[in-house]
Amino acid sequence: MNFEHINALKELLSSPKKIVVIPHKNPDGDAIGSTLALWHYLNIKGHKAVIVSPNDFPKFLKWMPGANQILNFENKNSICKKKLEEADIIFTLDFNHLGRVGQMTKTLEALDTAFVMVDHHQEPSDYAQIMFSDVNMSSTCEMVYHLISNLGDADLIDHQMANCIYTGIMTDTGSFKFRGTTGTTHRVIADLIDKGAEGTEIHHRIYDTNAPSRLHLLGRALNNMVILKEFNTAYITLSQEELDNYNYVKGDTEGFVNYGLTLEGVRFAVIFIENKEEGILKISFRSVGDFSVNDFARKHFEGGGHTNAAGGKSEKSIPETTSYFLSLLPQYKKLLNA
Repeated sequence: MNFEHINALKELLSSPKKIVVIPHKNPDGDAIGSTLALWHYLNIKGHKAVIVSPNDFPKFLKWMPGANQILNFENKNSICKKKLEEADIIFTLDFNHLGRVGQMTKTLEALDTAFVMVDHHQEPSDYAQIMFSDVNMSSTCEMVYHLISNLGDADLIDHQMANCIYTGIMTDTGSFKFRGTTGTTHRVIADLIDKGAEGTEIHHRIYDTNAPSRLHLLGRALNNMVILKEFNTAYITLSQEELDNYNYVKGDTEGFVNYGLTLEGVRFAVIFIENKEEGILKISFRSVGDFSVNDFARKHFEGGGHTNAAGGKSEKSIPETTSYFLSLLPQYKKLLNA
């Protein structure tokens, strides 16, 4: 980590402050885990910290210590705006562009407040006065662990923070199987277990508590899967009607895109999910090897992320979007067949 920025942050936190911690829109395990861990830490240090999320987050993350204290910008708009306007410091976690917070973007852009970014995605923008950006980190949660340690407070990481950080690392590494998982990651996990993280229980809460409707929706998704052997690619579509038919709730489609990569020979997997309320298709991209879905998403679908995991969007219908997607594949054939 940049020790000049560490020292600047130490100075910024040297006296009690009003602080808001923010994850990205549609927060996942890493976003919620990192914001909660940092929130716990800041309050232990004597600051008045709150978490403001751009919108709601999945039910399977709501067991996490402190999750019931998270303010939802969509349904507590006036309270959230007041907290943001009163803040001395705003931490943004697990995203690196203010466009990733949806309706909150304009509010944040209008603030004259010190911003601190902690993130591991590619191509960060420059809105933050203090930046901790490392694309080689497995997760933002691992970065929060190192941040607290570099601030000299590793001993303050208790079992609640350990559970939050463990959750984010586990989910963002695909249970420690993605290539961003390093020896350092495992050493961090070992220390978190020593500090009280309950790995088996966390895994059960995240992955083994399905509602029947979610498994039925997964069956629909797998039935919709199209396999393109010529391009070592598989994609899934889910319409709003299909989501409604299976009583979709936020988080139900988490991980569906990864099923494409379990097929022999498939190097590129995509899922297109319709969201009628927002008027877009939400798109998730996954790959194995050196095929950069970050580059693909940025160039064609207003998105980005990591080399092997990225997101994007389309304002066109499912047939129009998949047709456009298919038209792009021939130019990537050599890379996908390498």
